[in-house]
Amino acid sequence: MVSSFFVAGHALAQSNYSLHSPDQRIEVRIRLADRIRYDVLLNGIRLLQDSTLSVKTSSTTLGFNPRVKDAKQRSVDQWIEPVIRQKFAKLRENYHEVRLEMEDNYAVVFRAYNEGVAYHLETALPQPQEKIYSEEVSLNFAGDYHVYYPKEDSFFSHNEREFLYLPLKDIAPNSIASLPAVVDTKDGAKIAIGESDVDDYPGLWLRGNSNNSLSGTFPPYPLKEQLNRDRDLKITQTADYIAVTKGTRTFPWRILGIAERDSDLITNQMVYLLAKSSQVQDTSWIKPGKVAWEWYNANNIYGVNFKSGINTQTYKYYIDFASKYGIEYVILDAGWYKLGNLLEVSPDLNIEELVAYGRQKHVGIILWVVWKTLDDQFEPAFNQFEKWDIKGLKVDYMQRDDQPVINFYHKVCREAAKRKMLIDFHGAIRPATMTRTWPNLITTEGVRGLEQTKWSKYANPKHNVTIPFTRMFLGPMDYTPGAMVNSGSEKNFAAIYERPMSLGTRCHQLAMYVVYESPLQMLADSPSHYLREPEVMEFLGPVPTVWDETKVLAAKMGEYVVIARRHGRDWYVGAMTDWTARELEIDFSFLSSGSYEIESYEDGVNANRLGSDYTKTRKQLDKNAKLRIKLAEGGGWAARIHPKL
Repeated sequence: MVSSFFVAGHALAQSNYSLHSPDQRIEVRIRLADRIRYDVLLNGIRLLQDSTLSVKTSSTTLGFNPRVKDAKQRSVDQWIEPVIRQKFAKLRENYHEVRLEMEDNYAVVFRAYNEGVAYHLETALPQPQEKIYSEEVSLNFAGDYHVYYPKEDSFFSHNEREFLYLPLKDIAPNSIASLPAVVDTKDGAKIAIGESDVDDYPGLWLRGNSNNSLSGTFPPYPLKEQLNRDRDLKITQTADYIAVTKGTRTFPWRILGIAERDSDLITNQMVYLLAKSSQVQDTSWIKPGKVAWEWYNANNIYGVNFKSGINTQTYKYYIDFASKYGIEYVILDAGWYKLGNLLEVSPDLNIEELVAYGRQKHVGIILWVVWKTLDDQFEPAFNQFEKWDIKGLKVDYMQRDDQPVINFYHKVCREAAKRKMLIDFHGAIRPATMTRTWPNLITTEGVRGLEQTKWSKYANPKHNVTIPFTRMFLGPMDYTPGAMVNSGSEKNFAAIYERPMSLGTRCHQLAMYVVYESPLQMLADSPSHYLREPEVMEFLGPVPTVWDETKVLAAKMGEYVVIARRHGRDWYVGAMTDWTARELEIDFSFLSSGSYEIESYEDGVNANRLGSDYTKTRKQLDKNAKLRIKLAEGGGWAARIHPKL
């Protein structure tokens, strides 16, 4: 914490309360009658009206016939220094809050930030344990709005969804979605629905109501499960409640991020700020960085005198590549152990030898594991990983966020922190909201990423310029970029499982390393491809994964995005477009005074036909410069800017 300003006070108990954001643009009007009801206004115009909230427990229903015994107001203005710098070196936490303490041993807390609104409940119920039968999250919007809706088939999901642009009124009650959904008011403002501080409780999902509203829904508590293969732990019987938890607790924050400009969705930090602060005391060992990854490229290395595959020689080749370019980690994905037993290593692998070889070359080893196997072998597996000096785990295939699985996420992060290991959760979205609480939870998936191009066209340029405004609102996303075989136009694309290519251009892929936030960022393609093109590695080698400053230079959701990020004295810029070729102007007034050199990668004139076509240029500029860039269809532009000595 750098500095803070705090004001607190009491207000007389009443039935109506008004809460404004520090800049006065956003207002929450709270009414207490038969229910707790609230409206949200932006610049005096209603965005939500008559929305309601409640929680039904085994002993009471909170939020019905509320009676206030005390109302407390406070203002906070302070600076927070994140352990891991996802967007900024310092975050300003600035909000006004009202806390309504009710007669029935609970309180509801509303906060208004310049970036949106949040609320949660706090309980002090006399029973030590309560069943939570339901939580009402009723979001009633004030107009005939549309929504970017990550529609799901069921609660059992990897949460790798397309964000469908739908009229709210067309979404039926049986149509559920994971988070975040982003509501488009069509008048400029967008409302991102999220949550934070989820602990000992299921994750929030959404459903429609065939009108201009969305409601919360939650995966029920599992009673019986059945394991298919080693990983798909499916629920066969559920309870009529969603959680069993303490009678005294705080509930998760329900968040409405409000952006008048699309670009403000990218810099909104409400999910992070509302999370519980770090539960890891010593964080000095947590090391962000890049990872050489083999699963996407199916170990297609070449120009070597050994048979590539899941063997010691192949991974030493990855380590050599990583060491050459200062890449911090190599991951061993599926195949390094006998499925179902983390203690039985593939006979062609020597983990101790690989770790020792990596240590000599300053490259750490990360291991992929199936979550259920890890849970079943928790203590012996972690003991073995610590003995091997493994630097992190990629935990996969949870596909759930009911209460027991949420508790599993926290258990893994807690244990890994004790052993000084990083965690990357795949197979679920919910851990993305937990990275402040567990800074060793370095990144998460829960995103329709590059791997989809092995079997589909789902990870296409339009999707790629939608997720910075949607999925990234929740937190870091492990999209796993870096494809070196690039289709250019859609008609030239083919899904080839073991020799994959990306949709769009090479520069579209390079720009992802600036646009997409992931403190553990993958290099997904074959080291042989990268080694063959050292000019590309002049960008991918030094590009950071954590940032001191972020500026969105141009943005239109689902169409294009241009982001500048600073790390130390260097700036990086990434620009991406959908399937529309376009020209954009970059204004470099964000630079400090002085002279700079820029190295830029721009789509080549034939990039629409051959996606790997690009040109690299180097020139001088200063903060007065403006540059017009050309993006091919599905194209991109990436640059490194550093001060001249």
